[in-house]
Amino acid sequence: MKILITEFMDAPAVARLSSRHEVIHEATLVDDTPRLLKLAASADAIIVRNRTQVRGELLAALARCKVVGRLGVGLDNIDLAGCEARGIRVIPATGANAQSVAEYVVATAMLLLRGAYGATAEVAAGQWPRAALTNGREIGGKTLGLVGYGSIGQLTGRLARLLGMQVVAHDAAMPAGADVPSLALDALLAQADVVSLHVPLLDSTRHLIDARRLTAMKPGAVLINTARGGVVDEAALAEALRDGHLAGAALDVFETEPLPAGSPLAGCPNLLLTPHIAGVTAEANERVSSLIADKVLEALA
Repeated sequence: MKILITEFMDAPAVARLSSRHEVIHEATLVDDTPRLLKLAASADAIIVRNRTQVRGELLAALARCKVVGRLGVGLDNIDLAGCEARGIRVIPATGANAQSVAEYVVATAMLLLRGAYGATAEVAAGQWPRAALTNGREIGGKTLGLVGYGSIGQLTGRLARLLGMQVVAHDAAMPAGADVPSLALDALLAQADVVSLHVPLLDSTRHLIDARRLTAMKPGAVLINTARGGVVDEAALAEALRDGHLAGAALDVFETEPLPAGSPLAGCPNLLLTPHIAGVTAEANERVSSLIADKVLEALA
């Protein structure tokens, strides 16, 4: 059988797939739509990351496909109903990158609260901005509010507690017996020093964090989004940062990726931006790739 891999995948996992089936692995295939559509027609399985849109033309071209392996956990780039109608199984790498995302959130929270790590150029130039950097905050004793309490949110909470944080959570489907207090969303926003988002992008979560909810956040709080870009109203966030209501924010995901020219986020103070890599580390890539290779092989057996 033929397996098509449209974005980067760990080499040992690709080799394992190749030992059992014909594999076409081109890490930039996602950017060559005509070739992607041509190869898709003969694929029995396709493995993608978040940039490959398994919908529309591509889904129609997958005439033989039995399984979509997703090298990650978000599924908003895949037409799930369309796949189901065609009998195509969709397999995400649930849990495999949780450690990487959780570490990103905690590390970023520490950076934003302390506010001391942007002085390299000044210090190297002989300046000494010590007075301006002595009001940073410790993470210990602060409250982390997790919006979404699935596997990644739970692991993030465990790491945060090891550093002395108090943890609260909001989830429309809070797990039974959850080990943290469950709050209404507005109550969480009013209480948390750090708000971290861990929800999928659905109609109900699009712009969940809008201008009203940003205003409802605790003054001086920080916001971290490693979920999906559409969950946050980026223009409203830019305003909240510029007017000083929030002390900082970190975004790893965006409504449009890459960011378009003229984004309201350009030039915002106290803002950290990364290109959708919170869940991508050497270790996570190995785990994600290995898990999806195993699951795809099972599906094709």
